[in-house]
Amino acid sequence: MIEFIHKHITSELQQNTKTDIIFIITSIVLNLIVLAVNSGMSEESKDDQTFLVVMILFVVLLILLNAVVIVGLHKGKQTRSKLLSGLLKMYKDQNVEKYYDSTLMGNYNTRYNLFMLVVVLTGIIAIIVPFVLR
Repeated sequence: MIEFIHKHITSELQQNTKTDIIFIITSIVLNLIVLAVNSGMSEESKDDQTFLVVMILFVVLLILLNAVVIVGLHKGKQTRSKLLSGLLKMYKDQNVEKYYDSTLMGNYNTRYNLFMLVVVLTGIIAIIVPFVLR
């Protein structure tokens, strides 16, 4: 039974990682697309208010999507922490905890924080640069 639970937890960790990768890549790609599109429209938005409205709509979309990604990454961070805590308890019960360095949990938390920072910073750049160009 222990082997089944171990396999299930590691499978959940792998799924968690895949989901986080999708969140991060989607966010960064959309941030870069909005940056490019809004930068391209910035010159035309001086004369035509329609372009300005479209730029603002893209900014709203970008903010909403990045908020969803940050929440998703935060939940992913919590999930990973809970799953790893379970593994560590299992390893302790089986007297093999010395083979897994528990400080890795802190490293994972730092990594999640860095991912969220990248999402936020690329989002900020995607919002500010086109309006500065305008």
